[in-house]
Amino acid sequence: MSLLTRRRLLRRAALSASAASAARTGLAGATTAGLAASTTAVGGCEDTPARDPEPAPDPGLRFPDGFGWGAATSAYQIEGAAKEDGRGESVWDTFSRTPGRTRNGDTGDVAADHYHRYAEDLDLMRELGLRSYRFSISWPRIQADGSGRPNQRGLDFYRRLLDGLHERDIAPMATLFHWDLPQALQDDGGWENRDTAERFADYADAVFHALGDRVPVWLTINEPKTVVQNGYLSGHHAPGRQDAAAAYLVAHHLQLAHGLAVRALRASGATGRIGPALNLHPCYPADDTAGAAAAARLHDGYENRLYLDSIFKGAYPQDVLADLGPDSRMVRGIRDGDLATISSPVDLLAVQYYTPIYVTGAGGTVRKWPTSEADWQQIYPQGLYDTLTRVTRDYGRVPITITENGLPCPDVPGSDGTVDDAGRVIFLRDHVAAAHRAVRDGVPLESYHVWSLLDNFEWAEGYDQRWGLVYVDYQSQRRVFKRSAHWYREVIRRNGL
Repeated sequence: MSLLTRRRLLRRAALSASAASAARTGLAGATTAGLAASTTAVGGCEDTPARDPEPAPDPGLRFPDGFGWGAATSAYQIEGAAKEDGRGESVWDTFSRTPGRTRNGDTGDVAADHYHRYAEDLDLMRELGLRSYRFSISWPRIQADGSGRPNQRGLDFYRRLLDGLHERDIAPMATLFHWDLPQALQDDGGWENRDTAERFADYADAVFHALGDRVPVWLTINEPKTVVQNGYLSGHHAPGRQDAAAAYLVAHHLQLAHGLAVRALRASGATGRIGPALNLHPCYPADDTAGAAAAARLHDGYENRLYLDSIFKGAYPQDVLADLGPDSRMVRGIRDGDLATISSPVDLLAVQYYTPIYVTGAGGTVRKWPTSEADWQQIYPQGLYDTLTRVTRDYGRVPITITENGLPCPDVPGSDGTVDDAGRVIFLRDHVAAAHRAVRDGVPLESYHVWSLLDNFEWAEGYDQRWGLVYVDYQSQRRVFKRSAHWYREVIRRNGL
C-alpha cells in the first residue's frame, strides 16, 4: 500500500459517516456548506419540530401481510453481567475500561442489565407488539477465550431468551457477532489473524447445534465496515488501532468468517436462514463535476461494494483493489478459494441505514442535510429508498430485512414521567414511508427493525446518547415507553402508516 493510499484511507475514516455507533468520528472536519435546514427540521431531536409529528395516517401506506415489524439490540450494549456465569473478557471490556477511550469512562459492565431483566424486557416487547426481535449472542459468553467447549450457562441464557420470545409469538433474529471479540483472540492478533475466522466458524457451529432449533434467521457479522473503519482506521472503537495497512486485511478476514459461518450452518443441519448484516451508505457526488462523480464511485467501493460484491458476486471491486495496490496486506492475504467461501449462497441480506455520504472531487465529504445529535448522521430518508432499490437492481432479488434504523435524541422524562421524543417519531415515520415506496417499487423487503429497543451503552459515546424506543433510567433500571414507542405500536397494529 502506497503512502498516498494510506493517508487517503485514514482521511476517509475521519471524514466518512460511519455506523450507528461512530463516536466522535463521522464528519469531523467536513464543511457545512449546503446545509439544507437547521437541526430543528424534520427528524432532528434538538428541539420539538414545528409541524405535527403525527398527521392522519395515509390509508394507502400498508405493508404486505406478515411484514415483520421489530426492534434491535446487541449483547454488549444491553446485557451487563460482564463477569457472571463464565463470560470471558471481550475487546470492548478492555477498550471501555481503558482511560480516555469512552465518554465519561463508561463501560458495558451493567448497561441495561438485560441479562437479569430479560423477562421484563420480553414483556415490553409483547406490549409493544413486536413481531420480530433482532439481538446478538455474546461470543465470550459462549466461549470465554474464543475457542473450546461452549459454556453451558451462556447457552442456557440464550435458550431462555429464545423460549420467551416464542412464548410471546415474537420471531427471533440472532446475530452471531456484534463486535465483542473475545480478548484472548485479540491477544493472538484478532481479525488480523486469519485463524480468527476459523475460530468464528467453530463458535458459530457450536451455537447452531445448541440453538438452531429455536432460531429461524441468523445474521453472521454485524457491520464489518465499522470494525474496519472505527476499530482499525480511526481507532475510536475496539481494539482502538490506527493502522491502514491492517484495516483491509481485517475486512477480508471478517468476510471470510461470514462465509465460513454460512457453510457451518448448512453443514449443521439447522433449518434457519442466514445472511450478513451490512451498514450501507449511499455515496453521492457533492457537486456536478466529473471529479466528484469519480471520487464518489471509489468511496462507494470502500463503503458498500467491498462487502456486497464479495458476497453476491464472488469478487472484490477492481477499483478498490487497484487503489489499495497489489502489495497491500489485504490483496496479499487473499488465498485461492476465499472468494468462493465468502460468496457461499445466503438466504437474505440485512441492511442497516443511517446516513448518506456526499463526496467532493478531492475525496472529502460535506454535509447536505440536517444532522441528529450524532453529528455524523445526516437525516435523509431518500437515502434508505436509494439503498434498498440499488441493492435489488445491482444484486438481484435477494430478500432484505432492515435490521437497524434510528437516531439519538436527548430524551428526558417530563414532570409527568413521559418521554416526548417527537423528533424520533418524525424520523421513523419518514423512513418507514421510504421503505414502503421501495416495497411498492419491487424491493423484496420482509421486515423493519428500529434501532434500538432500549437505551443502551452507545460504544465510545457511553451513555450520553439515547437511541431507544424505551427509556432506561440507568440508576434504577426503570423502563419507560417513549412517545415513539406508543407511535410504533400503532404502526405495527395498522401494519403501516
